[in-house]
Amino acid sequence: MLESYPLYLGSVPQNPNGDLKVTDKYSGEVACRVPLADSAMIDKAIALAEAAAPAMRELAAYERQSILNQCVRRFEERAEEFAQVLCVEAGKPIRDSRGEVTRLIDTFRVAAEEAVRLNGEVMTLDISARARGYSGMWKRVPIGPCSFITPFNFPFNLAAHKIAPAIAAGCPFVLKPASKTPVSALLMGEVLSETDLPKGAFSILPATREGSDLFTVDERLKLLSFTGSPAVGWPLKAKAGRKKVVLELGGNAGCVVDADADLDDAVARVIIGAFYQSGQSCISVQRLYVHESVYAAFKEKLVAATKKLKCGDPRDEATFIGPMIAESEAERLATWIQSALSKGGKLLCGGGRKGAMLEPTLLEGVPKGEALCAQEAFGPVAVLEPFADFDTVLGEINDSAFGLQAGIFTRDIYKAHRAWDRLEVGGVVIGDVPSWRVDNMPYGGVKDSGLGREGIRFSMEDMTEIRLMVLRTVEK
Repeated sequence: MLESYPLYLGSVPQNPNGDLKVTDKYSGEVACRVPLADSAMIDKAIALAEAAAPAMRELAAYERQSILNQCVRRFEERAEEFAQVLCVEAGKPIRDSRGEVTRLIDTFRVAAEEAVRLNGEVMTLDISARARGYSGMWKRVPIGPCSFITPFNFPFNLAAHKIAPAIAAGCPFVLKPASKTPVSALLMGEVLSETDLPKGAFSILPATREGSDLFTVDERLKLLSFTGSPAVGWPLKAKAGRKKVVLELGGNAGCVVDADADLDDAVARVIIGAFYQSGQSCISVQRLYVHESVYAAFKEKLVAATKKLKCGDPRDEATFIGPMIAESEAERLATWIQSALSKGGKLLCGGGRKGAMLEPTLLEGVPKGEALCAQEAFGPVAVLEPFADFDTVLGEINDSAFGLQAGIFTRDIYKAHRAWDRLEVGGVVIGDVPSWRVDNMPYGGVKDSGLGREGIRFSMEDMTEIRLMVLRTVEK
């Protein structure tokens, strides 16, 4: 990594200070410094975005597509550099870091395709005699300047899920990346600054939470898209005023392994779903329900596989579990584990902590009111529970404040459809873990898990408005 990285104000790199220290999440040492934007800079960025809105709106579809394709090429050329930076600033194992950069590229590639598919419709209006001689058509137009706030856990791809559709839809934007992992977004800004985006079309501004109210309350911004915790997201919505709000929040995802599942396959997938990037994903496998007829066999296989996972330096190609984003987060989750054990839970494996490193942990018999079941763990912990009846276990999954995604390992198509019909979640994944996501699908949740959907086409719908034209074709 470089010693410092600039922020981007109105598409222009600036380095007014080095107030934000970015640490190597494994060593804890300062890896680099980036600037922090103050309220005056954020205000100027919003003004520049507002001024750039007409030029963004006038970009032809092929021009927006060309900009996105240029980003794809540059991301591909710099893929290993990006992965190494991500490995340091997020503590994400290098194999997972490369995987996230691949998803960044996929997301921009899909956006380039969707940029030329922003279609409308011709409508039949003569539905009664009074409307004879009238026809209608509607199109989508950019909503205007957008505000984006992104989290630490996927600093490239979750920013991409806001930036790429904004460009495809023709919207200028201001982005606040997570203070713990700002460099990924700033590298994206470096690539964006090389393109033919209109002057002032984007700003990427690390800022403190206390100093960034303008991202939420400023009425010049027409949409706020936030990804993060419910505790932060819902109060932001309450402060956002008249602007449209999209929230991608947390979860405590349920996963069912039914009696007919291939246990070896389910174990392999659950290992990834529960412990990929130290479980720091809102769709990480957290509540695991296994049919009583296969519970003992599945538990034995899963515990054995979990014990084999290598913890350590994320730069090591063999590392599966790296550090959590901060020692305080590992300490919080260790406290939750101890609470669950004190209430009758049984530790199957893991539970040890050293600094920000928390061992991959499995428990069973945890009371459902405990934080490990009722709240979002956001770390390498999963709780097992046997079940006897499929319909009853669907109710168990629904008995949660969250509703993001669920995974169902079953070969019964009727059960699969019942799960799809009855589960109160944004997505049901059959034959795999709830942690599965591909970047063009509609993604989002219900209840405390959020409001609206991401996935390029679906984000573009939020970033545009329908404008109708009625044409009178017959004089009366």
